[in-house]
Amino acid sequence: MPRAILICLPNCDFDPTEVATPWHRLREAGFRVAFATENAQAAQADPLLLTGVLFGQLGAEPDALERFDRLRQSPEFCQPLALAEVSAEAFSAVILPGGHAKGMRQYLESEALRRLVLAFWQANKLVAAICHGVVVLARTIDNRTGRSVLADRQCTALTKSLEFSGWAATAWRLGDYYRTYPEWVQAEVTRNLASPKQFLTGRAPWVPFAVRDGNLITARWPRDAELFAAEIVHCLAQLEVKK
Repeated sequence: MPRAILICLPNCDFDPTEVATPWHRLREAGFRVAFATENAQAAQADPLLLTGVLFGQLGAEPDALERFDRLRQSPEFCQPLALAEVSAEAFSAVILPGGHAKGMRQYLESEALRRLVLAFWQANKLVAAICHGVVVLARTIDNRTGRSVLADRQCTALTKSLEFSGWAATAWRLGDYYRTYPEWVQAEVTRNLASPKQFLTGRAPWVPFAVRDGNLITARWPRDAELFAAEIVHCLAQLEVKK
């Protein structure tokens, strides 16, 4: 199994914490990380998350910003692959970060991305998604079953309470910045599951939370990113032992 991990990104508006943290932890663990975007165009993070969404608050934490500064100078980030040209065979896992600004729609609606994710899924490789990245999985239909790849799995994603809180706190100044779509992320993911009980929300937003179900790892939002990354590294180590 190759010690290479693929992180897929939109052209703009991704969450820097949800990208830089797994990248940093995977590199520490000795993995090679590559990036892919729709047309091999270098991705741009959500600028408000870099400077502070409102009055300098609600953005990425200082440690995440430091990691992101290193990330965006790396050759692999500056020279991403094109989604349609990537082979799942070349990688051990795929990671789907999130973000909530409108630029994320390109990524969330990408047919090329869903085809690639399905290739990883059907090859039983590790698939990890955080926040809005789980929406990509909800929309990826397994052609063997006609259902979402998530249909029979336990998972989490950005919860309705977290999405509502962000929107309610900023709508007076930023409108629907926190509402990528009219439907809540939790609602869309849940309706693609066999049972609503498969969607897990965690104990509290400030307590890091991630869900592992077989070859699937999911998490809710940036504060889960460290645990999310740790679970990915741990799972990959287990898979290498089984090799």
